[in-house]
Amino acid sequence: MADAAVFSIPLRTRFRGIDVREGLLVRGDAGWGEFSPFLEYDDATALPWLRAAYEAADLGWPAPLRDLVPVNVTVPACSPERAREIVLASNGCRTAKVKVAERGQDPGGDEARLEAVRDALGPDGLVRIDANGGWTVDEAVTRIPVLDRAAGGLEYVEQPSPSVEDLAAVRRRVAVPIAADESIRRAEDPYRVRDLEAADIAVLKVQPLGGVRACLRIAEDIGLPVVVSSALETSVGIAAGLALA
Repeated sequence: MADAAVFSIPLRTRFRGIDVREGLLVRGDAGWGEFSPFLEYDDATALPWLRAAYEAADLGWPAPLRDLVPVNVTVPACSPERAREIVLASNGCRTAKVKVAERGQDPGGDEARLEAVRDALGPDGLVRIDANGGWTVDEAVTRIPVLDRAAGGLEYVEQPSPSVEDLAAVRRRVAVPIAADESIRRAEDPYRVRDLEAADIAVLKVQPLGGVRACLRIAEDIGLPVVVSSALETSVGIAAGLALA
């Protein structure tokens, strides 16, 4: 490692209770890497994030396979008016990922937010939602059809409930496809999602899973379509996700 710099960046929009994003940028022979685990993480949880930073800085990434990678705009658990503004300011993104099931918020706000996003995207845009494991199985089964109607159709629901077993139970009872995020990146065995037929889509994040190469191994072995996501990172961390995609 040739250099390192601590960063602290205020967020324009409060996101999952966070106003400021902090971390460390490291520079090596291959370029820059980012180490930005959330402050509440213990050492064991943060270790893959450090591996990912050093991979980017010291090894670089495999050669890209694509010239173009489509992206989504992410809409936090905000007001409908703010949600519409975010989508319209996204420079033409045709897919929106909308946060739902925020603790302490009126569930009706999720419906209004999705209606605003659909209005901003138009009928041909894609809408996906992320509950971050915020529902029980029964709550997910009840809420998903309601939000599917509010959104004018959902592409998929990301991590509706906390555990892999919960995801499998939800998937058996709803028509909207299910995507697994925390059930992969926080699991001792990320392949339980596959073994329990708990998801239709695997969401992979470079830092939490230990780097681009680690994610590629999971993508090759898990047997599901993959969506690459970020972990509220700077452009340095997002570049690693782009390399994976």
